[in-house]
Amino acid sequence: MTTDKLFVEIRAIVAEIIEVEEEEIQGDTKFREDLDVDSMKALEILVAIEKKYKVKIDEGRLKDIKTLNDSVGLAREYIER
Repeated sequence: MTTDKLFVEIRAIVAEIIEVEEEEIQGDTKFREDLDVDSMKALEILVAIEKKYKVKIDEGRLKDIKTLNDSVGLAREYIER
């Protein structure tokens, strides 16, 4: 899977969960500071990524997801295992 396709798919997941337009989320948009994503929403995003790509991501990695780019990188790491 290309990084671009992964970016688009994960951005759609994030946008749906936090209820904003996809265009409002750029690669370096900070989830907590820019979009008011709390820890529960972040966990929901993580679970949605796990379900979509059929991977199990260590919940300890949740703290590593600060931006969309972080989410894409983490997902790629687990998908490519």
